[in-house]
Formats: sequence, C-alpha cells, structure tokens
Amino acid sequence: MHKDDQMTPLERLNGFLTGGEMDRLLTMPFIMSMSGKAAGMTHKQKRSTGENEAFCQIESYKRWGNDLLIVEYGLHTFGIELGSVMADPEDAVPHITDWVLKDINDWENLPWENIEPENSEHFKLHLDAVRRCISEVGNEVPTGLLAGMPFTAIASIMGTEKLLKACRKNPDVVKGMMRRCTDLIKQVHNAYIKEGAMMLLCEPIGSGSIVPAKTFHEFIEPYMTEVIQNIKDQGGMCCYHICGNSMPIIENMIASQPHMISVDNRVDLAEAKAKVEPFMPIVGNVDTVDAMVLGTPEEVEASVKESIRKGYDAQHGYILATGCDLNVNVPLENMDAFMAAARKYGKLPIDPSTWE
Repeated sequence: MHKDDQMTPLERLNGFLTGGEMDRLLTMPFIMSMSGKAAGMTHKQKRSTGENEAFCQIESYKRWGNDLLIVEYGLHTFGIELGSVMADPEDAVPHITDWVLKDINDWENLPWENIEPENSEHFKLHLDAVRRCISEVGNEVPTGLLAGMPFTAIASIMGTEKLLKACRKNPDVVKGMMRRCTDLIKQVHNAYIKEGAMMLLCEPIGSGSIVPAKTFHEFIEPYMTEVIQNIKDQGGMCCYHICGNSMPIIENMIASQPHMISVDNRVDLAEAKAKVEPFMPIVGNVDTVDAMVLGTPEEVEASVKESIRKGYDAQHGYILATGCDLNVNVPLENMDAFMAAARKYGKLPIDPSTWE
C-alpha cells in the first residue's frame, strides 16, 4: 500500500462496489506504454517477456499506488498471429506496417487457429504477466487485461481503410469476420477471467471520430454486447473504452451494458457523465498529451482537479483516469503530480473548497 493512502486498492474497490468506506476516489490511470520507464526498461524490453511486463506494472504501482495494474494483450494481437507485420521500435509503441489480408474474400483461409489460447505465444506471454502480477501483489491491487475488440481486431488484419470500405461493399464478409473474432475473443477473456483479471475492452476503430453511429450499431454493437454478456456470465468485470470522440455512439456503448464506461479526453466529461450516470459508473479523462506529456506538474494538477470537479458526483460513481494510454514520453514527475493531485482533490468526502 502507498505511504500516502489509508486503504489498499482492493479495499477501495470493494468500497466503491458496495457503497462502503473509501479514503479517496478510485484512480486508474492507463499506465501501460510508460510502465517500462518506471522500471528502467525500454518499451521493447517491457513487452519482451511476461516477467518484464509484470515487473514494470509492479514497479509502477510501488511508486504511484495506482488502483489497477494493466497487462496489455493489445490491439494488434489478432493481426500479428495471423501474419500481419509489425514494426518493433526500441522505445515506442509498435504499429502494423503490412496487413496480412490482401483479398477480403480470402479471410476464411487465414490461420485462425493461431489465435486460440493453446497456440498463441502472445496469449501465453500476457497470461504469464497476469499470473505474476496477481501472485506478487494481488492481495492488495487488482490486475486488468487490456484487449482490442472484434472491429479493431479486423483492422489489424486488413487495415482500417479497407475495413471501412468493406462495411459498405462486403457487409456479410465483415460480419463473418466479426463472428469469428468475437468467438475467439471470448475464449481469450474466459482464460484471463479464470485467473482473476478485470477486462478492459478497447475498440478504438469504433470511435465516433471514425465510424458513423449507423455503422457502429450494425457492425459493432451486437458483438460488443455479446462479449460483455460473456464476461458477466463468467463472473468477470469489464470497463468499456473507445478512443476519440465517443459522444456520437455513447448511447450504443451504454446499450451494451458494461460495468463502467471510460471516455477519452476529447470528450467533455460533464457531457458524457450526463449520458452515462443514470446507468453505470464513468471513468476518465485527464488529457494524455497536453497535460501528461507536454504539461508541467502544475498543469497536470489543474487537469486532475478539473476532471474530479466534473465527475466526482456521478450518480453511479466516478473513477479518475487518464483519457487513454500514457505513452513513453510522459515525464515521471508528471505521473507523480497526477497521483498527488488525486490524493489531494479526491480525498473523500470531496471538499469543493479545495478547487479554489
């Protein structure tokens, strides 16, 4: 437990879920890409083994006392396992440089068995990381798994532009791929839920900045609803995050009935809260670039304070977080400032006079 806290993250989470005592707001910044920085590793070193990934998460927790460790199954894993080529930079987030599916009509001939848990080395690496996190600090802090969802998985196989065109020209093929990816994602989730991990569902290619609400409703919402229901059936918990402007599709996200919804910093938290709070908790959304990368510690503090001001009184609860993943360029002192501000302004009961 962090020296400046009175409760462990698990005790705090239990209070949040049951309406019990909490010392401060739950605070779950997305410390993934930058976690290597806290442990003296490059991003490539961090993602090379399950042991390294777990070590970086645990070292981050020891420094900051954040309320959730996050292991990355990732957004591109399906594409990589099927044959897409990914750049492998030393200290930056990897990205796909060549997509495996050249002809959409060949999709059923891809080696889909490579994604099944018993065959996937990526699955095994991240499962090892989850097990290590839970074994070493699971008695005081929960562990989550971030995984891309079906639409984003398809984008890692054929590219976003081709996928969006296929939604218009080959809708039945896209739905066939969505069916296959959904079934495989459920297998992945079930294994991690069995280990005790919380699911962080990320569908960035479904962003309202990319797809219209009609496309989201037809091609994404039914499968996401199924994925979320499966998590519930397995006794798991999930947070649903979509990058960019999610307001055009926020009601579709709510209709999928996740346990909580996370919003990007491109969304006004107060506006999103008005939509989400009658149904479930809301999570967010300190700016990941202007505040966390480019800002001073004082500007980070101000951004945290503003997010708490907008979100703290949400009807079903509020969790302070960053708007998305924190990249490797975030200064360590800005993350220090983030958690210090969370403890200062998020101390319960909230005292609005501290905002002055």
